[in-house]
Amino acid sequence: MTQKITRPDFTRRDFLKTSTTLAAAAALAPGVFAANDETLKLALVGCGGRGSGAASQALSTAGSVKLVAMADVFRDRLDDSYNALKAQHADRVDVPEENKFVGFDAYKQAIAAADIVILATPPGFRPPLLEEAVRQGKNIFTEKPLAVDGPGVRKVLAAAEEAKKKGLKVGVGLQRHHQLGYLETVKRLHDGAIGEITAMRCYWNGDGVWTRARKEYEQKAGRPLTEMEYQMRNWYYFVWLCGDHIVEQHIHNLDVINWVKQGHPVKAWGMGGREVRKGLDHGEIFDHHFVEFEYADGTRCSSQCRHIPGCWDSVSEHVVGTDGICDVSGHVIRSGNPKYMASRNEASWHFTTPGEKDPYQQEHDDLFAAIRNDTPYNELEYGAHSSMTAVMGRMATYSGKEISWEEALNSKIDTMPKELSWDTPPPTLPDKDGNYPVAVPGVTVSA
Repeated sequence: MTQKITRPDFTRRDFLKTSTTLAAAAALAPGVFAANDETLKLALVGCGGRGSGAASQALSTAGSVKLVAMADVFRDRLDDSYNALKAQHADRVDVPEENKFVGFDAYKQAIAAADIVILATPPGFRPPLLEEAVRQGKNIFTEKPLAVDGPGVRKVLAAAEEAKKKGLKVGVGLQRHHQLGYLETVKRLHDGAIGEITAMRCYWNGDGVWTRARKEYEQKAGRPLTEMEYQMRNWYYFVWLCGDHIVEQHIHNLDVINWVKQGHPVKAWGMGGREVRKGLDHGEIFDHHFVEFEYADGTRCSSQCRHIPGCWDSVSEHVVGTDGICDVSGHVIRSGNPKYMASRNEASWHFTTPGEKDPYQQEHDDLFAAIRNDTPYNELEYGAHSSMTAVMGRMATYSGKEISWEEALNSKIDTMPKELSWDTPPPTLPDKDGNYPVAVPGVTVSA
């Protein structure tokens, strides 16, 4: 994939910075780990809100750690992140000007400067960034989802295998796996607390997320934005960058169901569309999805995600078994199994341990402990499977067809542009009125 840095308002100083050779940064040998008293060098790639939050959590782990490099396609976003992190962690942020990299290739230099890298760009970029970090032999924390299409997931699965060979430690931002209430609940389900699981349901229904208006950014810039600039600013609303909210957000709930089932679904059927998301800055994604996923044993999960204000909201996961039911997100098991002490009409078990650590912090504590102790730690495979589950759901709602796991994973539809520059037309373009094409079930081809 050819990548160019031709942003219209780049300065010569920006260009020289992004042209810094990889040889100028020290790369560690694959599988390297640091003892508790050694300083881990951290790089942040993707300096938005989630990336800055992840960096702050990494800088809050035990032992010596320093943020030494940062990268983003937008200089203003990098500067805002740097200033916030410097104010929070003054003694742990040491990013000289020459280690602030801007542009589409900036991630390569930032990765080379560190022992561990945080990947928090829009999701569409995750596969090539993971490939590069593994190639350079770096430990990784990557946000979810790990890809937005089948070709991307295949790259991530290959990177996962290579990371294992190199002994790299890789954490994925599906933080429920590090949340004590979830850990205790899922353990009991696997131990048979409600018998054989026969049905599941999960939800991410809410008002929606931010919208970044083209007009506001153009007023700030004092010029029209290129289409690539605009979509990168308003990335949540474009499939090649976000995957739609079923992939970017609902992945958390689908991941929990996969965790409970100890595997991924094999088929999906769905429906969805746009009821209220019709503005010029709402891009191409749906505002509601309903998917029925079937697992290998024939059990099914009903999945809802919706971004419509004024409706019933829920972010939760639930399972039904032959001996009871479980509110997984609420950490409540109602069971008829004598081992769990109560009739199925009573709460036989409820996680109530006080002082549970913030799971966003816990996932970094666990990763950094694995790096320092050189213990096996690689979450990429299940992260890739949960990403593929969500992508398969989107393929079902967009097309209106039955989609199998094999069709989804082996799809040749690659949403990423073949070239990246500020002047490159993105995969989806607006019409003369500024509206973007939207998937039409029964017409749209997803596989």
